[in-house]
Amino acid sequence: MKGLGLACATLVLALPLAAAAQGWEYRVRINAPRALETLLEDNLDLVRFRSNPRMDRDQLQRMLRAAPEQVKTLVATAGYYTPAVNISLDESGTPTVTLDVQPGDPVLVGEVTIDLAGFASTPAAPFDQQALKASWGLPAGAVFRQDEWEKAKRDILRAVVQTRYPRAQLTASEAVVDPETRRALLHITLDSGPEMRFGELKVEGLRRYPESVVSNLNPVKPGDYYSEAALQAFQGKLQETGYFANVEVSADLSAVLDEQIAAAEGKAQGAPQPATMPPLPLLVRVVENKRKNASVGIGFSTNTGARASGTYDDLSVFGLKMKSALTLETKRQSARSDFYFPTTADGYNDSFGAVVERKDIEGEITRTALVAAKRAWGTPLLERSISIEYLNERKTVNRVLSTHSQSLPITYAATWRKVDNLVFPTKGYVVNATLGGALLPVLTDEKFIRATARGITYRPLSTKSTVILRAEIGALASASQSGVPTTYLFRAGGDNSVRGYAYQELGVQQGDATVGGRYLVTGSAEYQYWFKPTWGAAVFYDAGNAGNSVSGLAPKSGYGVGARYKSPVGPINVDIAYGHAIRKARVHFSLGFTF
Repeated sequence: MKGLGLACATLVLALPLAAAAQGWEYRVRINAPRALETLLEDNLDLVRFRSNPRMDRDQLQRMLRAAPEQVKTLVATAGYYTPAVNISLDESGTPTVTLDVQPGDPVLVGEVTIDLAGFASTPAAPFDQQALKASWGLPAGAVFRQDEWEKAKRDILRAVVQTRYPRAQLTASEAVVDPETRRALLHITLDSGPEMRFGELKVEGLRRYPESVVSNLNPVKPGDYYSEAALQAFQGKLQETGYFANVEVSADLSAVLDEQIAAAEGKAQGAPQPATMPPLPLLVRVVENKRKNASVGIGFSTNTGARASGTYDDLSVFGLKMKSALTLETKRQSARSDFYFPTTADGYNDSFGAVVERKDIEGEITRTALVAAKRAWGTPLLERSISIEYLNERKTVNRVLSTHSQSLPITYAATWRKVDNLVFPTKGYVVNATLGGALLPVLTDEKFIRATARGITYRPLSTKSTVILRAEIGALASASQSGVPTTYLFRAGGDNSVRGYAYQELGVQQGDATVGGRYLVTGSAEYQYWFKPTWGAAVFYDAGNAGNSVSGLAPKSGYGVGARYKSPVGPINVDIAYGHAIRKARVHFSLGFTF
């Protein structure tokens, strides 16, 4: 019996201990505008500690007494300084706390005073102080929210330190809120600090390459005003070369440390302070990529079928960068090698290369060998190039007719870009145009002139929807078409052309085969809706054709629906399109924005 009594006593003690371990459970109901409801749910102690195992009724009562002031503090950050707060506790059944919040009218921004100190500039290059003040992000009449007040201060300071005044700082900031008038008077003082300019270039980390590989890409000249945008642009250019595994571009502040210390000592003694500092050396630190790299891969394209590929790159072949690739696809096989010179001091990118290729497309088999040289220059906003290539081609149509042709054309190309994002554009346009031809009877069977133009525009309808319009035209003029290589003729159809049709299915019929024509016209209209940040859907209509005469360009149409995904490497598009002329549906897959 003694043992039984001890067991019962242990059980009786364990019950309250278990209840204490679980805590005193209660519910919280918040009646407030949705934005404030979320704010209170995320930060109010009544909500945050309701699952705490140490919670009891006394703890809850203490939090109930503190809750009104905590609510007022929290909603004040959202601009509401005179809320009506009512809290009740219903202990019938599971205890329930009901919190009613009537926020009242928000406090609005009244007068905004922005004092700028320093900002000495020459008449030839004045600093636009009015534009800086106009960029202030919390203007009069806006709801005064604490997070937006802090963001506005950060943004205006960032706008200055990214320019010629990298030592700028906020020396004063004050927000005076009057709950009775519901107005907030804002005042900040922004001191520019000394004006700074760039000095000479210093490069660290080069082992294999000459310093000209870096200096030729430098957009900054000694004496230019300090600019964070210029540093980022320079770093981006160096990263794009492929020579470096890591690149860091910065202003070498250690070089002016002594001058800053001397200036501080002089200030303490009452000496006048300089408005500018010694030039900041432009410091580039690089880590070179390994010289050789090889890779293999497999894939699939709805245009050319299954694919196996291998690449081999060597970053230093007689001072040149070599990139080579072998690609084996169902409808196309190719081997190529290209050599790239370092960018010149004038900004030119020169290259040359060779390609051998076999294609079997819609009953036409072509075997080509090509050598080419190219000079490119410009910026991502305007790229230009001029190229010369020699192409030797053998063509078989319907597996019976075989012809041979060669050509030596020169082509000028230009691309204009004005988009909000180069990888995921949602607004703006891209236009590409080419003009060229083989006009001399040198290694050319048939002289010709060829011109193309293509463009795409993005027109946002809302934050979640966009209309995309695309068009392409092409024309070739020659006395005879028979001597012009197939590469320079036009066909349509496929992922980035007229969807609903096979790759290059649209063109000139020659027996059972489709061959290229002299003219090309295609167009597309697409509506995209992004129901999540990375997932979207699309509906589209494409039309176009290729032919030997403008009057013979009877357009073939395709239309359908698609899925869109924003991957780290670019947009992935999967479409189901119905080709109206052939009464068949096709699946199309593409990576990157359609151009």
